[in-house]
Amino acid sequence: HFGFRLICVEGPSTYSRLPASPQQPMAMEPAAKKARTHDVAQLHSFVYKEPKIIAEIGCNHRGELETAKELLTLAKASGATVGKFQKRTPKELLTPDQYNAPHPAPHNSYGSTYGEHREFLELSVEDHRELQAHCKEIGLEYSCSVWDTTSAKEIVALNPVLIKVGSPTNQHWEMQEVLRDQYSGEVHISTGMTTKEEMEKIVEFWEAGKGDAKNRVVLYNCTSGYPVPFEDVCLLEIRLLQQKYAHRVKCIGFSGHHLGISIDVAAYALGCEWIERHFTKDRTWKGTDHAASLEPGGLGRLIRDLQATYTAMSYKSSEILDLEKETRAKLKWGEYNRSILDKGSS
Repeated sequence: HFGFRLICVEGPSTYSRLPASPQQPMAMEPAAKKARTHDVAQLHSFVYKEPKIIAEIGCNHRGELETAKELLTLAKASGATVGKFQKRTPKELLTPDQYNAPHPAPHNSYGSTYGEHREFLELSVEDHRELQAHCKEIGLEYSCSVWDTTSAKEIVALNPVLIKVGSPTNQHWEMQEVLRDQYSGEVHISTGMTTKEEMEKIVEFWEAGKGDAKNRVVLYNCTSGYPVPFEDVCLLEIRLLQQKYAHRVKCIGFSGHHLGISIDVAAYALGCEWIERHFTKDRTWKGTDHAASLEPGGLGRLIRDLQATYTAMSYKSSEILDLEKETRAKLKWGEYNRSILDKGSS
């Protein structure tokens, strides 16, 4: 018969649950499949908070303010916590060569050059102010990712509850200095296409801020691809972020660019309090982000499943729960036939 053993390999920070047989030696599980944690006992003290979901609309509004408002309304109806956009100053962010180059995927372009494409999709500061007002009206938090210093200053002036730093700009220190020193809300930072050394620089930068700056940071596990195949999601990196940074930032989040909704539930079960998914009304619309986005039905199902998982994340309050007692009396060997067994043993 087979049981399970907990095997520690090469130090206390790595463990793997493997089938054991009295007749066969232990087989080592591939390294990529080993879950890593500083101390298994810490899993018992981890407190699961209610999941918070960001509907990342980004530029899926196609440059249309009314479409942006509609997407916010749909995100709210789906159960999202936050509706988020993106803000760029293309001529500040891009080099002249990048600005004047053709879009790398011409069928997704809204202009003859990449710069024109980006300008077409930009909403003005006043547009963002109107979107923020719409969020307040429908009971949804407004947020925005910023890509450059000018955009950071513009969105800071709106003072949303949180501002996002995407993976491409998590080494943009001038921009992050604005967020750290001129803004008091949360700053959520993705770590896609980012080395371990670069991650450490991010956290050290926020630790160097005045007051409680580092405790305004939510650090996101992320893989930068659109969409990301499952083998490249690398969920166990969440454990590494927790091990190294959970005590140095506010909490850990997950930003997914994969297909489906099962991965996000697993990320939450691994301890991510914030879940971000790209959001659109129609995945067939023109644009690079739509294919990796959830439509309203998908987002609603994800939020339903995350809430169910949150409800399930507990230990038993007693060895036999109340709902088990009747079933135990009917089905448990030694309970339903106790009198017969007692007679047989006498």
